[in-house]
Amino acid sequence: MKALSNEIALRPRFQLELATTKETLLSAFESSEKEPFLVKRSDDHIFIKFNDENTSFWSPQLQLEIVEPDDSDTSGSMLYGVFGPNPTLWTFFMFLHFGVATIFVILGIWAYSSASLDRPYGLQLGLMSFMVMLWFVLYAFGRAGRHKGKPQMQELYRFMREVLGR
Repeated sequence: MKALSNEIALRPRFQLELATTKETLLSAFESSEKEPFLVKRSDDHIFIKFNDENTSFWSPQLQLEIVEPDDSDTSGSMLYGVFGPNPTLWTFFMFLHFGVATIFVILGIWAYSSASLDRPYGLQLGLMSFMVMLWFVLYAFGRAGRHKGKPQMQELYRFMREVLGR
C-alpha cells in the first residue's frame, strides 16, 4: 500500500484523483454508517474515526479534503488524506516539542552569555544535550504510537476505499 509507506512523517498523507464529483463523494461519506467508524463532515472535509469502544490511546483518525480541480476541462475531484492521532493528543505532543525547543534556545542563550562573561557553561551544554536526547525520545514515542496505530490506519483506509467504490 503505497499511500502508507512514508517512513519519516508522523502524519502520513496521500492524494487520489477521482472521476466522481465532489458533492457525490461528500454525500457518499455522509451516508456511510458502518461499525466501528464515525464519519463527520465539515464543509469539504470528512473526518473518519473509531467509535469509543474501539478507540485506544494510539487510535488514529483520517481527515479527508475533497476539492474540485482548478481547470474547467476536468470533471471529477481530488481527495487529499491525512492520518493523524486524536487532535487533543496531537496538540499536546506538539506542545511538548515546542517546550523542549524553547528550553533548548534559552539554555543556548544562557550558555552564550556565560561563555561571553568567561564563566563556566558546562551545565548549560549538558542540559542542551539532554534536551536533544529528550527530543529524540519524544520522536521515538511518536513513531511507536504510529506503529501501534498502523492496523487501525489500514482499517480506516480500507473503509475509505470501500465508500469510494475502489
